[in-house]
Amino acid sequence: MANAQSGNSNSAFSLFRNRFVQAIMLAGLFMQVGIWVRNFAVLLFVMEMTNGDAFAVSMVSVAEFAPIFVFSFIGGTFADRWRPKRTMIWCDFLSALSVFAVMLTILSGSWQAVFFTTFISAILSQFSQPSSMKLFKQHVPEEMLQAGMSIFQTMVALFMILGPAIGTAIFQKYGISVSLVVTGIAFILSAVALLFLPSDHAEDKEKHANSNVWQELAEGFRYVMQSRLLKPLGASFAFAGLALGLIQPMGAFLVTERLGLPKEYLSYLLMANGIAMLIGGALAMGLSKKLLPQHMLAIGMLTSSGGMLLAGLSTDLWLTLTAQFISGLVLPSIQIGINTMILQNTEGAFIGRVNGILSPMFMGAMVITMSLSGWIKGMTSIVFMYEAATVLFLIGIVVLTPILRMRKQAAPPMPMPQGQATGTES
Repeated sequence: MANAQSGNSNSAFSLFRNRFVQAIMLAGLFMQVGIWVRNFAVLLFVMEMTNGDAFAVSMVSVAEFAPIFVFSFIGGTFADRWRPKRTMIWCDFLSALSVFAVMLTILSGSWQAVFFTTFISAILSQFSQPSSMKLFKQHVPEEMLQAGMSIFQTMVALFMILGPAIGTAIFQKYGISVSLVVTGIAFILSAVALLFLPSDHAEDKEKHANSNVWQELAEGFRYVMQSRLLKPLGASFAFAGLALGLIQPMGAFLVTERLGLPKEYLSYLLMANGIAMLIGGALAMGLSKKLLPQHMLAIGMLTSSGGMLLAGLSTDLWLTLTAQFISGLVLPSIQIGINTMILQNTEGAFIGRVNGILSPMFMGAMVITMSLSGWIKGMTSIVFMYEAATVLFLIGIVVLTPILRMRKQAAPPMPMPQGQATGTES
């Protein structure tokens, strides 16, 4: 693997000597602070301003996830064309500027502008996230990819514990304006940390000279369709997205309606989920040495569907916390399995486009059911929604069965482009 800097050691701790891992973890630390403070500030602010209107709350999630569906295709393509380090720095900086602009708009009296905080950041993330995966491919040895993903998921899990408490505390004590200032500063610090990433490779200008964005996007679709592994993975993404879209905006109502508790108790559910993720990250690191990534994904989805059903049926706080713990325990296995399969079975030159094609299959399906979730809840019940989500999740597992017996697949042949070279890295 080009530019692998951490040697041949199989110890996950040796990754911390890798300059890329050091910089990306520091940037991720600041980014997680900003994301959690923003997410809870926006959620609690909208519930406060609308008296807990289900449609308004679901629109918070739509504002976050709809741009992912719309911009992921093009963002992944540009990630394969642009220098990834520069792309990530600009995305974080522009996210910070957008947060400060929205704050000024809210201060002028237009509270609805708060939706644009997540909307704009979600757009920019579609250019930044595939760039991050591209850098992972360049700077982390292949045999260390699952360990690298485990380390990053451990940090995410830590903020699943700390983030809700931090976000809720800042909003309740200081309000929406201070919460957005903290978010903007965190995004700026993330951009500064990214300056310490290894320098971008010099772009091969001839690589894209005879093709345009749409031609390269079409090549990405052909690449995915030629892969026996990526096609069923994409179909499974779609069913998982339909399932999670039904229940993603309903967490606050699970607390207020099923448990009869104040909406602030949602932070306890997320903290239980985060503690389990922290434990699950360590377990996944050990399992990754024994299980293929597609097996980790299938086991994780099956276990998570059980936790999903239990959460919907429960009327006791301790049982709901148990359900959240079960789901959180296997979430790292799901995420590590997905990312490892993509990185191990995709040519470096197509990382951005593959990510940009598969993500909308999940996010697009998620946005569809998320947009309808408030209406469906009004027509049925929150229990029905969790039961329906469980069934859709199980269908997603069934779709994965063709790849469960596969070993590591050779990356599909490069599609015949209209002028693009076949180098794997910029």
